[in-house]
Amino acid sequence: MGGLYEYIKMAVQNIRANKGRSFLTMLGIIIGIASVIAIVSIGEGTKNQMNSEIDGIGSGLIAIDVSNDAMTEDEWITPDDVQEIRKLDTVGGVSVSNNYDGETVTGKGNFSIMLTGEGPDAKMINNSDMKYGSYFGETDARQLFGTDDVVGMSLDITCYDSSKSFRIMGVTTQKENGTFVSYTYDGMPVTVNVPYSSMDDLVGGTDEFYSITVVQADKTLDSQIVADQVVHLLEKRHQCAGEDYFHVQSFQDVLQSMNEMLGMVTAFISFVAGISLLVGGIGVMNIMLVSVTERTREIGIRKSLGAKTSSIMLQFLAEAAILTVMGGVIGIILGILAGYGICSIMSGSMGMTITPGISPTVILAATLFSCAVGVFFGIYPAKKAAKLSPIEALRRN
Repeated sequence: MGGLYEYIKMAVQNIRANKGRSFLTMLGIIIGIASVIAIVSIGEGTKNQMNSEIDGIGSGLIAIDVSNDAMTEDEWITPDDVQEIRKLDTVGGVSVSNNYDGETVTGKGNFSIMLTGEGPDAKMINNSDMKYGSYFGETDARQLFGTDDVVGMSLDITCYDSSKSFRIMGVTTQKENGTFVSYTYDGMPVTVNVPYSSMDDLVGGTDEFYSITVVQADKTLDSQIVADQVVHLLEKRHQCAGEDYFHVQSFQDVLQSMNEMLGMVTAFISFVAGISLLVGGIGVMNIMLVSVTERTREIGIRKSLGAKTSSIMLQFLAEAAILTVMGGVIGIILGILAGYGICSIMSGSMGMTITPGISPTVILAATLFSCAVGVFFGIYPAKKAAKLSPIEALRRN
């Protein structure tokens, strides 16, 4: 242990004696480590923000659609199917949704309407908070009437040359658009949600559905388990097992796909940034070879005084390792600072908060990798120094 301490002490003294050269040698390691940590932390922070926004609108939701083959065979989802699905223990609610284009005239002018017929669990599915009454849209109310306190007012809607008067029961609060998820856009039609049974007099044909949305009773449960139970029930009721009449898509699957894609992009960029680590390692090897050449006489004297080959080798390995470890530590600090700095800039420009995902695992991996680079690229110069003949070494000036 005492010998190792001496090697480290000698290595530190040599690094301090050549500060400028040592810093330039570490620069490649610093840039590589800092780049990898900053990129990974920004990627994790962006992914966490995206997951949070998507989770707020689609956590635990499963969409089940009727295939074209099922439509051809007139196998639609019925209100009775919906009631049976709601009885499953793993299902917290079911919503049906049929959309129609319509129009209406109010004191504020003429408006295009997106008329959506929904089931009794629609508020749960849409994750809506009520502002007045029970269920409608704040911005849409203001657009139609100039105020959002419109509970009890009537709205005449025309759809497919048929007209019907609806009484407003409630207004929901307006959801703010996130960084990655938009709820509204300029020029979009006014959204009016009504019970699907109330739409029958207006457009007819609301007793069959091509799509339903299921909300899991337990959001931590694997969505595939819930989806399989719902599809099995539908296939049993419609006697169409194996016909692939019902297609499933869950928000968990969508979120997983997006995370995998973002992870691949982050990994690729990190790999490109990591190439500078190899460049830095080559720089370490090059400088260590120069150091061996400069200290040939010193090596010869030490060997002539009885220094072992292994001692000479450990001395130069220690110096290479210390250079890369110092570069790694500086790179880790700069990488963390860069992650917070860039995330702060992104947050300010996008109007939201992105917190960098600093991973202890990534920091540990970066530290170990920087050590490995130093040892690996320091082996050849160390071996070259250790194999020098004392006589040949002493002859050189």
